[in-house]
Amino acid sequence: MDVWNGTNPSYFVLLGLTDDPTLQLFLFVLFLVFYVITFLANIGIMVTIRADSHLHTPMYFFINNLSFLDLCYSTIITPKTLATFLSVTKRITFVECLMQMYLFGASVSLECFLLGIMAYDRYVAICNPLLYMMIMKKRFCRQLVGFAYLGGYLNATIHTSCTFQLPFCKTNKIDHYYCDVPPLLKLSCIDTTMNELVMFIFGGIAEMSSLTIIIVSYSYIISAIWKIHSQQGRKKAFSTCTSHLVTVSIFYSTIVFMYLRPSSSYAMSQDRIASVFYTVIIPMLNPLIYSLRNKEVTRAFVKIKKTFIPNLLWYART
Repeated sequence: MDVWNGTNPSYFVLLGLTDDPTLQLFLFVLFLVFYVITFLANIGIMVTIRADSHLHTPMYFFINNLSFLDLCYSTIITPKTLATFLSVTKRITFVECLMQMYLFGASVSLECFLLGIMAYDRYVAICNPLLYMMIMKKRFCRQLVGFAYLGGYLNATIHTSCTFQLPFCKTNKIDHYYCDVPPLLKLSCIDTTMNELVMFIFGGIAEMSSLTIIIVSYSYIISAIWKIHSQQGRKKAFSTCTSHLVTVSIFYSTIVFMYLRPSSSYAMSQDRIASVFYTVIIPMLNPLIYSLRNKEVTRAFVKIKKTFIPNLLWYART
């Protein structure tokens, strides 16, 4: 095994999801299809929001950022995973592994904060509709997203620096399909209790703080909705929250299962399945949830398609 700095390997070997060549080929095709759908769906959401002036509101500003984030953290993981499915050596260099873990950790933390911000946005829209545009000004929305990025990258810096200062002297084989904290801790030949504690505390702060904002916001939202006298008014108010609630439920149930449980209960086979869900499935589902359940996005997309495709055909003919 090559040596990096006298103690750590210069590369790792990603054992992936399976060692069966036939199954690897099937997973390659499946992951490729998922990634193409993820790419097109998120790009479609971003283009639609940017092209339609009616969607230039705080809610769609946050949805646009969520789509960009889903596209980013899917891209951080999936292309390398596709390459390893077809590779014999399945190597990832030490620096690539570090960067993959750092960028993915930042993206996960950032999505936690962003979902919390989106819950607050819905709270203001439903509980203080007359003051909504005064409170959720463009500058304030950008500041909220900026703080989310700051918190996400700070959290990732802590996790990555704590993990990669460890000596990886047991083996260079990672029992996973990408570089993540739990499988990397298993490669260290020293006690990693402190690292697990840091992961639990700082990961918990990021996840539970945003989850608290979501729970508090929706407690006020539900209370406000029940005060609406007409059933149609209640349905309309709640419909603006359903997409966000579905996204929150799927994302947080997976994240809590992955990172906020005792290390003694870690089973890499279960973790790999859960990881596929939030690295591949969730980034694909989010834009579909927000587009299929949102009439404004659907109408805007249809409108753009009706104008874009004829123009494209006209340019092709000329």
